[in-house]
Amino acid sequence: MFHVILYAPQIPPNAGNAMRLCANTGATLHLVEPLGFDLEDRQLRRAGLDYRDLATLAVHPSLKACLTALPGARVFPVETSGSRLYTEPEFRPGDAFLFGRETEGLPTAVLRDFPGDHVLRLPMQPGNRSLNLSNSVAVVVFEAWRQQGFALIPRTLPGS
Repeated sequence: MFHVILYAPQIPPNAGNAMRLCANTGATLHLVEPLGFDLEDRQLRRAGLDYRDLATLAVHPSLKACLTALPGARVFPVETSGSRLYTEPEFRPGDAFLFGRETEGLPTAVLRDFPGDHVLRLPMQPGNRSLNLSNSVAVVVFEAWRQQGFALIPRTLPGS
């Protein structure tokens, strides 16, 4: 239904948590290289529990390759400098949410490629730098899914 794009993620548990979230919400997780970990990383597997086999996961060599694989998707970067609250857009199936690295966010050069009104932010107390990446993913995905009435996506489980 939705796409979560993690741009050059560095921390395995964040990616594992996002993987688990995507498996439980029907979203597809896209990881854009370079990754700060191996997909077999113990911390990634621990955070993702047994949901890795239930998640739809794609790894892309670049953001351009990722976006090419999502033709027609509206992409909403999520960044502390965003001009709109994450609750303002009317999301629709196929939308993609782009999140930056845990330590740096999204590069300015990447943000320039998207309309300013597509760059979203989550509210925070003044003076705070950022929220945890996997928490931010959860907040945005659940808002988008809520707008769709928490529509369920039937899937065939392994071994069925």
